[in-house]
Amino acid sequence: MSDFAIKVEGLGKKYLIKHQASGRRYATLRDVLAEKAKALFSNRKSEIVNRKSVEEFWALQDVSFEVKPGEVVGIIGRNGAGKSTLLKLLSRITEPTAGRVRLRGRVASLLEVGTGFHPELTGRENIFLNGAVLGMHRVEIKKKFDEIVAFAEVEKFLDTPVKRYSSGMYMRLAFAVAAHLEPEILIVDEVLAVGDAQFQKKCLGKMQDVAGNGRTVLFVSHNMAAIQQLCGRCVLLRKGTVAADGASGLVTQEYLTDASSGGDGCFDLKSHPARSPMSKAVITELKMLNREGLQASNICPQDEVTFEITIDTPRLIKEPRVAIAIEDHLGRRLMTLASYFEDEALPGLQGKKKLRCQCGPLFLGPGRYLLSVSIGTKLDGLIDSLDGACWFDVLWGNNFKNGETYHSVYGPLLKTSKWESF
Repeated sequence: MSDFAIKVEGLGKKYLIKHQASGRRYATLRDVLAEKAKALFSNRKSEIVNRKSVEEFWALQDVSFEVKPGEVVGIIGRNGAGKSTLLKLLSRITEPTAGRVRLRGRVASLLEVGTGFHPELTGRENIFLNGAVLGMHRVEIKKKFDEIVAFAEVEKFLDTPVKRYSSGMYMRLAFAVAAHLEPEILIVDEVLAVGDAQFQKKCLGKMQDVAGNGRTVLFVSHNMAAIQQLCGRCVLLRKGTVAADGASGLVTQEYLTDASSGGDGCFDLKSHPARSPMSKAVITELKMLNREGLQASNICPQDEVTFEITIDTPRLIKEPRVAIAIEDHLGRRLMTLASYFEDEALPGLQGKKKLRCQCGPLFLGPGRYLLSVSIGTKLDGLIDSLDGACWFDVLWGNNFKNGETYHSVYGPLLKTSKWESF
């Protein structure tokens, strides 16, 4: 029998999605009573019609993989790929529809900010409560108490109800409890999504310590640099199934190009898989133009670049805030071009409109880069957002007039300078 810490066999999770009748936004009490009365005298045909309004949705289907003790595995995938559902099944928060999960060892899960915390209790009380939820004895918690408090940096607020904590304080304390109470298996979902850069670095360091002590770690993140730094192996989920399982470098590269468009510099975004699930499909197209005004997905380091965004919105977007982010091949953001950085704000947008962003040379070193695009308002937040939806290439070649070539070892950004001696 093989040695494993986690074994997932043919795992599946099905949900039922109810669809409302077309044109009906809500049901009054009178409607509900009338429908109940009709149901008493309904025939077989109407029952079939009612059944058709319920759709089966498989969040996970036939997922199988094995994690050995002490292994650190990254779980990656686009929004809606099934990552959170998988972690909930592994944490026994919900039951699978098909297949089974076998775990060997005590499990600690950090699935969202403050999982297992009671808002009315103080930080001190929640450390003991959360430790008990994770299956720790009071003696174990007391032994690690000072380390947890020091890591979370909440000494001054230890006897304050956690409902008054900021999201960063909440996350620091929740992560500190989960990481310090020495579970055999640690499951972490997007811990780096909240907190400042110092805290994120601290979290990565702690997870490396946990992994170094021979404990098993499952780490979900959209931060490919963190995934590659921490995990030797990755599992890529796509539409609820395992699309790839192997070395982190290869799997993260497949993830980054999986849902990205490339080619002629014109990217169709109407039904793009990179769109955030909560977004409205307002951004329909993104074009990248070179200095001649021609579509291009291949540019030279010092070429002038213009972006054109097409939007189609039925309702008026007042004071729109539009942004294009440029990221490296690991998904690390290099720069953001935003309308709200400029002195003159964009006018309200309604119907089909085009937006042009003239940014001149990008001064990027040769390599492949990702484009993310979003639109929103200051009041409503994001309306439509696509992360890593497109890619373009900066070409190698004679980057300088003297024949020198700019290699990637010099860094991602290219900047000319003037030198003199005196």
